[in-house]
Amino acid sequence: MSKPKGFEKPTGFRDYTPHVVTKLRTIERNVLECMERWGYRQIITPTIEYYDTVGVASSTSDRKLFKLLNSRGTTLVLRSDLTAPIARVVSSLLKDEQLPLRLSYHANVFRSIEEEAGREAEFFQTGVELVGDDSPEADAEVVALAIASLQAAGVSSFKIAMGHMGFLNGLLEEVIPGQTVQQEQLKEGLLGRDYVGYRQSIEALNLEPKLKEQLEAILRLRGGKEVCTHAAELSSSTEAARSIAHLCAVFEVLEAYGVSEHVLIDLTMIGDFSYYTGMTFEGYAAELGSPVCSGGRYDNLLQQFGRSLPATGFALKTNRIIDGVHGITMEEKKPILIQYTSECRAEALTEAARLRSIGQNVVTSLLSEDEAEVSVAKVGATTGRKTIQAEQVITYGHENGGGR
Repeated sequence: MSKPKGFEKPTGFRDYTPHVVTKLRTIERNVLECMERWGYRQIITPTIEYYDTVGVASSTSDRKLFKLLNSRGTTLVLRSDLTAPIARVVSSLLKDEQLPLRLSYHANVFRSIEEEAGREAEFFQTGVELVGDDSPEADAEVVALAIASLQAAGVSSFKIAMGHMGFLNGLLEEVIPGQTVQQEQLKEGLLGRDYVGYRQSIEALNLEPKLKEQLEAILRLRGGKEVCTHAAELSSSTEAARSIAHLCAVFEVLEAYGVSEHVLIDLTMIGDFSYYTGMTFEGYAAELGSPVCSGGRYDNLLQQFGRSLPATGFALKTNRIIDGVHGITMEEKKPILIQYTSECRAEALTEAARLRSIGQNVVTSLLSEDEAEVSVAKVGATTGRKTIQAEQVITYGHENGGGR
């Protein structure tokens, strides 16, 4: 392997220039403030976790985890999501806090990628977890907050597709009971939105035409509240019936929030993490073909950390919003430029300190002898050595003895 060049970085990682950082921090601030208004408190967890705890619980496939060894030979991982680390904290440090818990976060996560894939191995997520409430109201709250968060992030045109793992599980167990391999194959087709492959998998099953039609009919279960009626007619499974009743109750709460126009029911929608147990959803922006947020219910995850609690949540895919959505309003504030001669240094730097203390951005610049002979009083001041874009220029040390 050749030695990397000085400007190279590992595949999948990126540098964030000042303009992009400004956009990232604006989105982060706006979204976290939105979440705080909904009662969510921010939490920070370590970048590195134990593989045997958080690494296993995260449900990220093993090949996508960044692993390393500490000095004792214990396997560690860079966190691949925030849900599993927060589940660990809820089961330990926060075990005595009153339920339900509402927690928010903004952090970078790491997932190993194939070099030719062109995807990011490190990216940012902003999200929430609502722990200790298994009601339709709780699921509706995180969906409604996801909508508010997308709007706070500058995403103006989007749709939330909402499904339920229990409905699909119930339907599959009703039609092909006990056939785990075949059930997983059908789920893979839906997860990858490979509907042709899904139909081919159905055709490969030794089933009566009526049962094949029952499996294929799920592809048509997308739309508004009317999907609830059609879904109830499709399956007689107890699990499927209970799941669709819960999902439709969530939709009714979203109607009360006044946000149902952003939501469609899509029973082909299944989460891409195995810890999802109930309602799942994804958000799609008009500008992008990939999801800008995803979430759902994961009632079994906390059991792995010794505390059995229901939970639901979501995460914004912040990098996709930064790169693909341009609705955020950014105000890159230009600094005040204070330039001075060596004789007026103390006076100029004292004024710079005063302005900074009241919230102004200030850049200082020492004038050379030649520059001191020229009055520089325009915004975007150019000196002999450098150009500084400034909101205002203050000069100390001209023939008048200094001043503005």
